[in-house]
Amino acid sequence: MFDKVLVANRGEIAVRVMAAAEELGCETVAVYSDADRNGGHVDYADEAYNVGPAPASESYLDQEEIIDVAQRAGADAIHPGYGFLAENAEFASKVEETDGITWVGPPSDAMETLGEKTKARTVMQDAGVPVVPGTTEPVDDAAEVRALGEEFGYPIAIKAEGGGGGRGMKIVRSEAEVDDALESAKREGEAYFGNDSVYVEKYLEAPKHIEVQVLADQHGNVRHLGERDCSLQRRHQKVIEEAPSPALDDDLRAEIGEAARQGVREAGYTNAGTVEFLVEDSVASETQREGGGETAGPEFYFMEVNTRIQVEHTVSEEVTGIDIVRWQLRVAAGEELAFAQDDVEIEGHAVEYRINAENPATDFTPTPGQLTTYRPPTSIGVRLDHAVAQGDEIGGDYDSMIGKLIVSGEDRAHCLERSKRALEHFDVTGVHTTIPFHRLMLDDETFVAGDHTTKYLDRELEDDALEAAVDRWGPADAAGGDGTQPPTAEVAVEVDGKRFDVVIEDASARMTAEPADSGSGSGSSSGAAAEGAAEVATADAITAEMQGTILSVAVEEGDEVAAGDVVCVLEAMKMENDVVAGSSGTVESVPIAAGDSVDMGDTLVRLE
Repeated sequence: MFDKVLVANRGEIAVRVMAAAEELGCETVAVYSDADRNGGHVDYADEAYNVGPAPASESYLDQEEIIDVAQRAGADAIHPGYGFLAENAEFASKVEETDGITWVGPPSDAMETLGEKTKARTVMQDAGVPVVPGTTEPVDDAAEVRALGEEFGYPIAIKAEGGGGGRGMKIVRSEAEVDDALESAKREGEAYFGNDSVYVEKYLEAPKHIEVQVLADQHGNVRHLGERDCSLQRRHQKVIEEAPSPALDDDLRAEIGEAARQGVREAGYTNAGTVEFLVEDSVASETQREGGGETAGPEFYFMEVNTRIQVEHTVSEEVTGIDIVRWQLRVAAGEELAFAQDDVEIEGHAVEYRINAENPATDFTPTPGQLTTYRPPTSIGVRLDHAVAQGDEIGGDYDSMIGKLIVSGEDRAHCLERSKRALEHFDVTGVHTTIPFHRLMLDDETFVAGDHTTKYLDRELEDDALEAAVDRWGPADAAGGDGTQPPTAEVAVEVDGKRFDVVIEDASARMTAEPADSGSGSGSSSGAAAEGAAEVATADAITAEMQGTILSVAVEEGDEVAAGDVVCVLEAMKMENDVVAGSSGTVESVPIAAGDSVDMGDTLVRLE
């Protein structure tokens, strides 16, 4: 076993890896950016090293610096966690070539093969695994995409080869959308994964998203740990994951599990990974159902392989009792898997709820700020993977995750009931979170029945329901998009011996917002003037609604824009956001450029 493991990541996954390393007798090394100087993973590690400023490109993605730190710290292994460099075959190769340091992950050549979606599709086809109709080679130009649209029929999906989590994927529903979608997919692929190659496949409208956890050692043993259902997504980002899937019967479960094993064996894959599939009712099944005949049942298609540990690995651990991260380290150290496939048993049910600093009522926009209250739930059946504490800041430099709440129970119904109790006692103030959304889902008939698909949230859930959930269960003193809180205070009072928590707004703030009627008229006049000035100040400017990085600028001086036109694309907390004009006008100036960092309120485009 290793003596010292460097974790090339941050936050909860870094702490999760360090915990497994500790149990194996390894010392741990953290790396951190300037923004994470006081991060939870830094406190947890035995030692920590600064690797650069806040932008990930200058710190967590600096391959040479991380390897240099590992050598200086005397680490003999590097674990990448997920995100950042976790699926970067070039980085894995550099670690493999560094004397005295072991890469905790699949071999770099297997990562390259399966990490690029077109190569992965070829491998899976050769292994007899069904794949979604599409290309096995990168697509270079719009004309080729249009030809494929005619061949497969719209809608089609343009996907970045190195993509994942919906980033670098654009849905094209007509020929007219091809050019913009191709450009956007290539841009995101380059920005997020350093690879602007894309491929095209038929887009399945309403599938279930099923993924199989695999483990493979260096001695030829390949195991799967059952499947996870990750169908509840918004904008292709998973929000709730569970194991096992409520949508699969035993036969389909066995078939998908074996397909995953065969596929990774064909690729010469070792360590942990996830094989992702799309499952939907076949056309034959629907036709037979309409005619009253016997149904053909659902069909499954290979989608991609994630050559790393995933956010939702936790639910597989809960239902199998197998510590996946621990086995990542043991396999990397050359150990043989100590269990056969028949030894893997699925017991009970587990659900993971991603607790993010986002406001569900405003399309899940990030809400960075300070955790003025942070009291997570405890007791039976509750696991929490996190790296934060009360008083910590959730910044805008990285993703919006606060932590992961994992709840387990005897079966799915028990697990969901237990989840209600856990979420009710998850107390967070200072920022908006996804907790109200999760509580809403536990009363949602479609989700509770397990009938949701990947399109359910984006197409069917009403915005009014999200707004009502936030009003009912959201914090009283949530942060704005810039991380600032309104001036409030919470005090406890007793009435007839019963305790009440009362939120008191700052009196001076209230007077500023609503001037007292003094009879002179000067106060109300000043208030009106201030309000008008604010309108004038913003009428000719398009400003940033959140902190982030400019990915691209769509306009230049002299251009005419109409209300609703996209003027630039802003990346914030790993989400790409279109910034649109609120009114028509002529572009007077554009004080930003691609790659610039902006704060909330900064002027992006000024109109005449």
